[in-house]
Amino acid sequence: MAEITTIARPYAEALFRRAQETGQAAQWSEHLAWLATLVENEQFAGVISDPRLTRVQLVSFILGLSKTPLDSEAQNLVAALAENHRLRALPAIARQYEELRHEHEGILDAQVASAYPLNEEQVRHLMDHLERRLGKQVRVHVVVDSALLGGISITIGDRVIDGSVRARLEQMAVALKH
Repeated sequence: MAEITTIARPYAEALFRRAQETGQAAQWSEHLAWLATLVENEQFAGVISDPRLTRVQLVSFILGLSKTPLDSEAQNLVAALAENHRLRALPAIARQYEELRHEHEGILDAQVASAYPLNEEQVRHLMDHLERRLGKQVRVHVVVDSALLGGISITIGDRVIDGSVRARLEQMAVALKH
């Protein structure tokens, strides 16, 4: 996983710089989201690794699947990734590109793990609290993780705010050992 992230970073940074130069940030987000979804498809995984397909055939196949034609720069990206056997890095490139875009736009993405489903009001309250605390717009993505036992755990970039019952129990266990 770390290797894919390392491979993806220069691509994402170059794409973001180019998107800034051309004013095409939203268009690149759409292109990358579509390409990442394609690459993550299980059936497509077999196509990427099919040794019978040349890189040119693979690129033509990918470009032929798009409902709306990709512009020449997006086509060049697909060709470069195919040539370098890095199509599998597309989901990581897309994620990193979006992180750069959101950072530039002053938006933070918060991954919230909750022991139980949160209703809209709870999510809105949490989002408001995080925005006041961090001074930036926050987009909240909630997943249910029953292993937390209770409470929530919030991850924003490399920052973790863990208010889960599991974390508190682990802290108590460590304190009791000392």
